[in-house]
Amino acid sequence: MGFSVAVPDHPLLEVGAFVTRFDRPLAALGRQAAIAALTAPDAVALPLAPIAPDVLRLAVRDLLRAGGFKAAGRSKPASEYLVGALAEGRFPAINAAVDACNVVSLHSGLPISLVDLDRFEGAARIAVAPAGTTYAFNPSGQVIDASGLLVLWDAAGPTGTPVKDAQRTKTHDQTRATLAIVWGTSALPGRTAATTAWYRALVAAIPGAVVEDVHRTEQRMA
Repeated sequence: MGFSVAVPDHPLLEVGAFVTRFDRPLAALGRQAAIAALTAPDAVALPLAPIAPDVLRLAVRDLLRAGGFKAAGRSKPASEYLVGALAEGRFPAINAAVDACNVVSLHSGLPISLVDLDRFEGAARIAVAPAGTTYAFNPSGQVIDASGLLVLWDAAGPTGTPVKDAQRTKTHDQTRATLAIVWGTSALPGRTAATTAWYRALVAAIPGAVVEDVHRTEQRMA
């Protein structure tokens, strides 16, 4: 049946999800010119309809705040971080899979999580994090308090969120399978579907990449 994720009955959340398998480690793929070109200051994402930046930013923040999370400052959505990074000339270049994730998030305005599927443990589910939920998000062990935030969980704990993904399941040089989660909102009709379709097309164009559907099951909010 392939990979599946349980998605909650949420007042705003719309999820886009897919798995990608690569025929070689990410370190062997190199940078992809078509993806890198989308970081140019004048690059245009033709499949995505333009939305006023303030409207887009508020809609995404409202999605994160629905569970009580304070989506501001260092805890702002990852998509906002990428906009700032581009403006300051420090847009990240990491590997083909992460680069595709980042350019799609930049142009769509939607946060996206990308995790190494081989580091994933057990069943996948999305749920609002209970109070006191923390996890390390970088190699130095810095921790984020995810209380009230939408989280992609596996059997070992948080893996991805719309703010910062967990270091435990991040991609690395030897990654050969990834799970992408587009954190969309029903307040932006059609945005999640268009973003996910474009993202899939970009990734499918990477040599040796095979994109697979993710089966979604519904679960009640806790």
